[in-house]
Parts: sequence; C-alpha cells; structure tokens
Amino acid sequence: MKKYLLVFLSILFLTILFPARAVDAQPIGVFVDGLPVISDTSPIIQSGRVMVPFRAVAESLNAKVDWNPDLQTVTASQGENTIKLQIGNNTAWNSDGEIILDVPPMIIQNRTLIPLRFFAEELGCQVSWDGATYEVKISSPQKKMTITGFYALGDSRTSSWTSIFGKPFPELSAGNTDIIGELALGWYSVDAEGNLLTKSSTGWQRPDSWEKVVEAAEAFNIKYDMVVHVTEKGNTITKMMSNDAAVEQFVSSVLSESQEYDGVNLDFEGLGLGADSSEDRQMFTVLVNRLYSALQPRGKTLTLTLHAPNSSYKGYDYEKLGAVSDQIIIMAYDYGPQPEPDQMVIQAVEMALKEVPAHKLILGVSLPSETPESLTKRIGIAKKYGLKGIAIWRLGLVSESSWQVMREGILPRN
Repeated sequence: MKKYLLVFLSILFLTILFPARAVDAQPIGVFVDGLPVISDTSPIIQSGRVMVPFRAVAESLNAKVDWNPDLQTVTASQGENTIKLQIGNNTAWNSDGEIILDVPPMIIQNRTLIPLRFFAEELGCQVSWDGATYEVKISSPQKKMTITGFYALGDSRTSSWTSIFGKPFPELSAGNTDIIGELALGWYSVDAEGNLLTKSSTGWQRPDSWEKVVEAAEAFNIKYDMVVHVTEKGNTITKMMSNDAAVEQFVSSVLSESQEYDGVNLDFEGLGLGADSSEDRQMFTVLVNRLYSALQPRGKTLTLTLHAPNSSYKGYDYEKLGAVSDQIIIMAYDYGPQPEPDQMVIQAVEMALKEVPAHKLILGVSLPSETPESLTKRIGIAKKYGLKGIAIWRLGLVSESSWQVMREGILPRN
C-alpha cells in the first residue's frame, strides 16, 4: 500500500511541477503579421493562458530585450514602451507602474516563457486565438515607415496617376497621397554611350505631361525621384561603364536632368549573371560613387534599386554601394513561386543588413507576385528588421485591399 501511495504522490508531484508539458498536447503556433515565430522551445498553455518564449516573440516585434540573471527579470523596450517581468512573480511593470498577471513568467528548457496576450497588448499589438487550429495571431501596431511608389506608364485601368491621386488624369484629389511618401518616376533609360533616354526599348518612357505629375507631387508634399532604368541586355551597362567618356556623359546628363527632381534612382538590372562578377561589381561601384559625389553638393539624393543579394545577379557590392548612396531598395522578388517565398525574402533582408544599415534599406515588393495576405508579411518583415520602409512596383497595380493592408500596417504621413 505504501508503495502505491509513494508512486501516486510522485506522479502528483510531477504533474504539479510540470503541468503544461504533456507530451500529447497539441502544438501551438504563434504568428506575428502572418510570419511564424520560431523558437527551440514550444509555447504552452498554463492556467488558460498561452505562454511563449520571451526572446523569440520580443525580437519578432523588433523590441530590445534584456535578461538579468541575478534578479531573474526580463525587460523588453520598444520606443517609449518598457515592460519588465520577473520569473515566478505575478507582478509585472510597465512605464505606468505595476500590473498583476494571471500567470507569472516561468523557465522551461532554459528559456523564459511569458504570458503572450499581456506582453503583446502592452506593445500595442492586436492578439487573436484560434481554438480550432491552436494558433495565436498577432498584428503589430502601425509603424512610421516610408512607402515608395514606382510611377510608370500604364493604361486607363492601371493608371499610376489615378492610383495615387484618386481621379482620372488630369483631375486631382488627395487619393492615396496620405500613405505614399516618395514617387520613383520610371521615365528614363540610358544607352551604351551614356546618353539619357526618355524612351527605351524596355517600355520606360517619360509621359508628355510629366510636369503635371511633378506639380501634383509638390502640391501634396511627396518626394519625387527620376528613375534611370536599364538592363544588361546586349551588354549595354558594361559597355557604358567600361567607357570613361560614356560614364562622364551619363553623370553629366543625369546631373543636368536632376535639377527637375528631388533625387535620382538608379535601377541597373542584370549585372553579374553566371560569370565572375568582380569586375562588374567594381565598375558599378565606381559609377555610383562618381554620380553620388556629383549629386551631393547639389542637395540631391541617390537611391539604388538593386537585385537582392540572394538573387542570381551578383554584380552589386552592397557594402560599398551602401556607403555611396542614401538608400537601397532590395528587389526581393522574382524567385519563381508566387507569392514570393517568405524565407527567401527574409534571407535577402538579413544578407543586406550584414552590409548596409537598416535605416538605409527599403524592401522592394512586386505587387503582381503578391496577395494582400502576403503583403502583410512583407510589411511585417520590414517592421521586424527596422527597415526604412517598403517600395511597391507599381502604382496602378494596387488593389483596394492592398491599400487597406498598407494603411493597417504603416502610419500615414500626415
């Protein structure tokens, strides 16, 4: 009898000590802006509350984290919000004072688990629980970021003008000007001799009434850049870059034309495919450096629109280019599947961040490859990694639901 009593008490003790680690418990999924939170310790349910690994969730929300082993406290800071919790303590602290928790933080498998809803809502998030799928979905709060909209010729159905200004050209209204901070005006190309073109074989051309677009952008206080787009088809770019006279012609032409704009955006595509890219990288960096040095004294900015570092095009030295430009748009798309694979986009951002500061990086999004749901993820990636913003290709292809997604995730300019 004593033997059975001892076994019973042992089982009861273990149940009390580890009540939430049942081996047959259904796994709990945690998602921030549609992206899964990855951790080596699984979330659990404790006294009806979902407990999650502190560091994994905090970093997914771009919060700074700190662990004090002496006091057994964890702290998360995000902007003006600071939250402190202590292992085993039902009292938590935020910027306003003490808060009583239903369940205290605990340590399992050397990881600190905290009550998810309390923590996320303290950081301004919206939290929902799906009991059928055992999933927690977190929507992070709006964040101030730049949205760059590529403006290119379309048709009556895909008009960039109507997309941003809300009415058919040349009528004008506020439209979506509250959310777009920059216009990338896709109106120029260049030939192998360095001559700036307003019409090109790739379809990039400046509209006849281009001045009205500039006037409208100024009326709504939107920054606008001239985009020079060219592909390596026929070795156009390398021919131009290897000819010093052509480079001089290009820099001089862009410098003259840039007087009409706030800045310049270079979109030189296709460098370094399938061969030793070192020479392409070096020549492109020299070209960008010369243009940047010429634009700076005139108060003009330089943006580079580049293939992602995990693309097939290796002709771009992100580290050196980041030092001679004001911002870089990462074209994290055209990987094949649609929507674009989340992990490929994340990898592109992480690779770029190793070479360029986050405040200079903008995540490029190709809307034809995405859905409103995947656009939420792209904005979430930009938030998580503290990027400057997103760039959308292109105005005229933005659905009403996609405009809504951008407004839900990004603070309007005004």
